[in-house]
Amino acid sequence: MKDDSELQPIQQFISALVPFDSLSDSSLVRCCQQLTIGYYSKTSKVVPLDESHPQLYIVRSGAFEVRDEQGELLDRLGEGDYFGFPSLLSGEKVSNQVQILEDSLVYHLDPDTFNYLRSESRVFDRFFNRAFAKRMRHQARFKAKDLTTTNRVNSLMSVDPLTIDCHASVSDAAKKMRLARVSSVLVIDNHKLIGILTDRDLRNRVLAEGFDGSLAVHQAMTTNPKRLSANALVFEAMLLMSEHGIHHLPIMAETPIDDNTEAPAVGMLTSTDILRGQSSQPLLLIGEIERQQDIDSLINVSKQIPVLLQNLISADARAEEVGRVLTSVTDALTRRLIILNQQILGAAPMAFCWLAFGSQGRQDQAACSDQDNGLLLAHEPDEHAKGYFNALSHAVCEGLDKCGYIYCPGDIMAQNPKWRLSLDKWQRHFESWLNAPEPKALMHASIFFDMRAVYGPQNLFEQLQNHVLERTKDNDIFLAGMAGNSLVESPPLGFFRKFVLERDGSEVKGMDLKHKGVALINDIARVYALSAGITEVNTPKRIRALMDANIINRKDALNLADAHEFIAHMRLANQGEQYTSQQDVTNYLKPQQMSSLIRHQLRDAFKVVHDAQSGLRMKFMRSY
Repeated sequence: MKDDSELQPIQQFISALVPFDSLSDSSLVRCCQQLTIGYYSKTSKVVPLDESHPQLYIVRSGAFEVRDEQGELLDRLGEGDYFGFPSLLSGEKVSNQVQILEDSLVYHLDPDTFNYLRSESRVFDRFFNRAFAKRMRHQARFKAKDLTTTNRVNSLMSVDPLTIDCHASVSDAAKKMRLARVSSVLVIDNHKLIGILTDRDLRNRVLAEGFDGSLAVHQAMTTNPKRLSANALVFEAMLLMSEHGIHHLPIMAETPIDDNTEAPAVGMLTSTDILRGQSSQPLLLIGEIERQQDIDSLINVSKQIPVLLQNLISADARAEEVGRVLTSVTDALTRRLIILNQQILGAAPMAFCWLAFGSQGRQDQAACSDQDNGLLLAHEPDEHAKGYFNALSHAVCEGLDKCGYIYCPGDIMAQNPKWRLSLDKWQRHFESWLNAPEPKALMHASIFFDMRAVYGPQNLFEQLQNHVLERTKDNDIFLAGMAGNSLVESPPLGFFRKFVLERDGSEVKGMDLKHKGVALINDIARVYALSAGITEVNTPKRIRALMDANIINRKDALNLADAHEFIAHMRLANQGEQYTSQQDVTNYLKPQQMSSLIRHQLRDAFKVVHDAQSGLRMKFMRSY
């Protein structure tokens, strides 16, 4: 029996925890009397869970990770969190492993007292049953992980790819391909990859053109093929194939053999390899989109997108990967809508690019994304061309809306003539924002400077992008204005690292993870990238490019990238929970929905954002 001096600090700690705060005074005292305390050293690495004597473990101090039999991370635990309850509730043997991250103190509660408390308090019983169900769902999700978001291309590629000298004949190439039973061969010149010859090239560029088998390989090959490193993710290969309409990707070694040569090709990845390695996930959905022959069918296929998002969230994919996969689907839908509407309207009267701005431009789309797009025309349109592009833009924007991408509330869309311009007029628009960085111009800059061409000739888009970046570099007044605009909002941390919550009247909405977190890092990366003329618009890629150029030091860049990923991941995970529980999907997260360890990590992430904002102010606003 514990005396009052022992019992008081235990009771003070336990009574503040959910669901122990629902217990009657007598039940709470009984619980605290039965608690024993254990010390777990980090050097022990793993908590020795006794299958014959299951207990509820209550973390008093320290940190742990719960992993399943395959080593997948299921949960991170800190002060006030629990483990051991699944086996108490199910009666099954312990299957998970609890790893010790730091020296820890843990209270142990025996099964008899645990069951007594369940019988005494419905709130207590409901809490642990829900926690158990959540843990089981979480474990099931890992078993359904999609290879496109977790595996590297080297796990699916064929090794030792077939190669041929560029001066060999296409007849020799065809024989090699037939013997090896492959559909492509890499073309080499002086140990350097210069092209790829596929069975489609043989059909379209040799047989269909009437050439005989003596034609040199370099005359029929596809030059400078797209390629990836062996350590790239499968989803990156999927995106590259989708964006460029290709089915073969040479896979290169991570590093060259010596300083005078490029990294050699070590494998080949085909769309068939990816299909073999995954079930109905992003690549198949994109393939479905590209096969649709009418707009109504396309709208019907788009209904799979929320399911795809939920699958990605359930598989605990990185936020960066989720954003790029979702954006690749949006890009595919946009391109297909353009193609289908051109079949109705006829060929375009001039070259044009469909531009994506904002989250689609950055390739970081999440749930409930609206449209931000525009049209870049090769030259000033006459009345006929104006009518054509007006019809095309309205049809595509309407199609996107019907596919779930709602109209932009600010009307930043290609269907608005204001954002359907020739190259010359787009350039003048950007120059006006750069030369007079008023609040509205800075608001536009935060959207339009994250731009990417989704459809159309890349060289047309690059003319606009290069024109803009040449004028943002060393433009001190504009950059100071952009930096100041980026500092209007701040991360939700108050005195003593307390979270600052958004309110709507008497209702506490929680922390806005988008506008007070992810968007702030997007803003910081954008200002630095524009100051250096960096072409990347995806925020993690911008941060890496800034680090590689020594514009942001390595430590700060890695911290900022980690903070961006963590906050974005928390936002997605929260939206996934809201979606499955049929709540409104929002950007708000309440602290009581998080474990103490997650709260601690989120505070650290917001502190990184705060420090990065201070650095931005020092670099770009010292003279203003």
